[in-house]
Amino acid sequence: MKEKINLLKNHQDAASLLKDIIPVDKFKSQNWKIVAVSRYGLDLAHKIRGRLNNKIDFLLSEAIYAPNNEECEVARVCEGEEIVINESLVDAFDIKYDYIYGEAHRKHEEKILSYIYQYRKGKPFESVKDEVVLLVDNGSESGLKFMTALKAVLSQKPKAVYIAVPVIPSDVLEYLEPFCDDIFYIYDVDDYVETSLYYENIEYINEDIIEEILGE
Repeated sequence: MKEKINLLKNHQDAASLLKDIIPVDKFKSQNWKIVAVSRYGLDLAHKIRGRLNNKIDFLLSEAIYAPNNEECEVARVCEGEEIVINESLVDAFDIKYDYIYGEAHRKHEEKILSYIYQYRKGKPFESVKDEVVLLVDNGSESGLKFMTALKAVLSQKPKAVYIAVPVIPSDVLEYLEPFCDDIFYIYDVDDYVETSLYYENIEYINEDIIEEILGE
C-alpha cells in the first residue's frame, strides 16, 4: 500500500481546510479562546485565527523519555505540573514512577518555568473557566500533548473544549474523543508515522515568532 505522505502543503493550507470544518459563526460569536499545545500548533492557531480577535495562548509542556531511550516519550508534564503517563510503555520498560515524577519536576523547574518567563514575562497560563477552548496542534503522534493539555484545561472547568488538528492517528482520535466536545480534523491515518511526513513543508517556528504571536 502506498504510504500517505504530503497530504498538506503547509500550515496555511491546513488552516484553510480546518476553517471549512470549524463552525466559524460560533467561533466568532462565542469568542473561543485558542490554546496551542506546541510551537507548531501556535503557528497553525495564528493562521486559523487570521484577523479575528480571539485570544491565543500557548500551554507549555515537556516530554519525559524512557531512561535508556531519548526518543521514546513515556509521559508528559504541563506547566501546572499535571502529568499524563503512557501506562503501557511504563510497564513494558519497567520504569519506576519515582523516575517519572522526578523527571517531571526537573523538566518543570528547568524548562517550563524558563519558557513562562520568556514568553509570558512570568505570568501563569490565563484561566479558561467558563470559556470555550480550542486546543490546536499541527499533528499528533501519541496524543500525549493533547491529553496533558486536556487534563490541565478541564481542571479549570471551561464551558466547552474542542480540538483542531489537521492530521491525526486513527487510534489517537478514538482515544481523545470522549474527553472533549468535538475534534475537527482533515485526515485520520491508520499507520501514522510522524507529523512532518504529512506536510510538503513545515517552517521552523523560532523563539522570535513565538514571542511575536503571543505579543499581539
